[in-house]
Amino acid sequence: MRLIHNMTTIAECPTPENSPLGRVIKMAVIGASGVGKTALVVRFLTRRFIGDYERNAGNLYSREVQVDGEQVTIQVQDTPGVEVTDNAVGLPDHVSCSVQWADAVVLVYSVTDQRSFDLIDQLHQLVTRAGGANMPVILLANKVDLLHLRRVDSQQGPSLAGTLGCSFYDVSASEDYNQVHSAFHRLCCQLAKQQPAPASAQNSAGASATTEKRRSPLIPRPKSPNMQDLKRRFKQALSAKVRTVTSV
Repeated sequence: MRLIHNMTTIAECPTPENSPLGRVIKMAVIGASGVGKTALVVRFLTRRFIGDYERNAGNLYSREVQVDGEQVTIQVQDTPGVEVTDNAVGLPDHVSCSVQWADAVVLVYSVTDQRSFDLIDQLHQLVTRAGGANMPVILLANKVDLLHLRRVDSQQGPSLAGTLGCSFYDVSASEDYNQVHSAFHRLCCQLAKQQPAPASAQNSAGASATTEKRRSPLIPRPKSPNMQDLKRRFKQALSAKVRTVTSV
């Protein structure tokens, strides 16, 4: 397992042009401050849970994993928490950049923070505006293990996800790795199926097709039945003419 934790800003994320050969899946994780975005990313990529994190400034994590038997590079952009205000919410420029860079977005709220849930609808609108209406999105409700601190009803998340048209998952970064892995892994599988084959595979397929085209002229073409018939008739006529001359 290889985990790369790049202390980079979102604007410095690698673009498709300079990414390594092979399939690369890019995801951006977005939500209010304190909902556990970094904990979820680290849990998914390393299986580890770390309780305390420094306030993140937009870190990029990368790891090579197996998706449906294929080696795939997963890049996850952990974005700074979007602040909830009483007036309005807007995606900071660097978060908008991460949405445009990503193949999919993971929206996160904490079941212990009602305001983080109330923010999701606005965030989804902003994500759609920045990444397009077809941007794949999943919704995670984190910290479901903290039953005594729950503020968001268990039915609110699935209901909102149905309205937004995205998949929903209850997860606990601290208590259940399998929940977290399942949510991210299913998204990876979905994206891998939607992406075209890597350049190396396309080149291989193209070379194979070119070889077939070059080989095809070497296959002998069958003689035309009409031409064979004409030759036969010509020989018969010539033979008859020779017999006539001989008899004379």
